[in-house]
Amino acid sequence: MASPHRTIQVNRAPVLTLWAAIVAQRLGLEWDEALSVGKALSGITAHAKGVRLGIYEPTPDTVSEKRKALQHGEEIHLDLMGRSIPAVYTKDGLRALHQGKPVPPASVELYLAGKFGDDLEDVRHAMTELANSLPPTDLARQAFRMYESFRPEVKPGAEGWGAKGELDLGRLAPPR
Repeated sequence: MASPHRTIQVNRAPVLTLWAAIVAQRLGLEWDEALSVGKALSGITAHAKGVRLGIYEPTPDTVSEKRKALQHGEEIHLDLMGRSIPAVYTKDGLRALHQGKPVPPASVELYLAGKFGDDLEDVRHAMTELANSLPPTDLARQAFRMYESFRPEVKPGAEGWGAKGELDLGRLAPPR
């Protein structure tokens, strides 16, 4: 195990993806399902910030496409960390939807491995310990605030969009 105060240079999206997946697993999803949901939550959060910063602008076409993608009886919404995540049951289990298509967990694993490299298991272990330090009900209520307390610091506004910051593993330690 690595030093608890080691820092890792990474941007916020993979940190949120991994944290959301760990929270979703702690709240009862299988790991493959949790990976899919974690990636979708990170994407929804990034898109909302992009709209707020003027990087993305919602268009009638986008709204229309989302509406057309809805098929009665196939989609559910999961509430996780203050976001509503569209999801569908597939032959492989629950999968979050991105642009109407299930998010494959294998692609999320590759994404996380590419962003965290050799540090992935240390970060996952630290986040899992933090998630397990609270009863699921408390974790469900506090998960996003917890993420805000340890996420990498980046410059505010569009200047920090996609920028790397320091993730301090010491800030992931459960309260004693």
